[in-house]
Amino acid sequence: MSDAFSARPKPQPEEAVADPTLNRPFIGRLVREFYGRVRSDARLGPIFAGEIKDDWEPHLEKMTDFWCAVMLKDGSYHGRPVPAHLKLKTVVEADFDIWLGLFRETVEELCAPAVAAAFMERAERIAKSLKLAMFFRLPAALDPDAARARTRE
Repeated sequence: MSDAFSARPKPQPEEAVADPTLNRPFIGRLVREFYGRVRSDARLGPIFAGEIKDDWEPHLEKMTDFWCAVMLKDGSYHGRPVPAHLKLKTVVEADFDIWLGLFRETVEELCAPAVAAAFMERAERIAKSLKLAMFFRLPAALDPDAARARTRE
């Protein structure tokens, strides 16, 4: 490892958002309000309906756990979001913009400005990560698996 690389400061772990209004019951209400909007959305509603059918409560509890872990750092979420999203073949990159728009509306309506900003900063980072996992592919010239496959031909 080069000295320049090892000398770089390590990123600090993200901290819990400290706000007296931010707790599990509040996050549960926010999640339910948000997914009510998702279910009503002409584009996202059918995608979620195809996966969740009429069994929403387990998903809403899992998303409450997820957002509690993200915002409160309480360790309540134990899932794997990337594999869950990779199986969604009807999702396109632009769907994340719709998702973020609905999420922004919800947090700005329900949260104090600083809490809404914290939710959005984390939601945008999560969306970016999921988009990279779902839609980014190395060009064949840079993809080591593709290069190995070509050498076997």
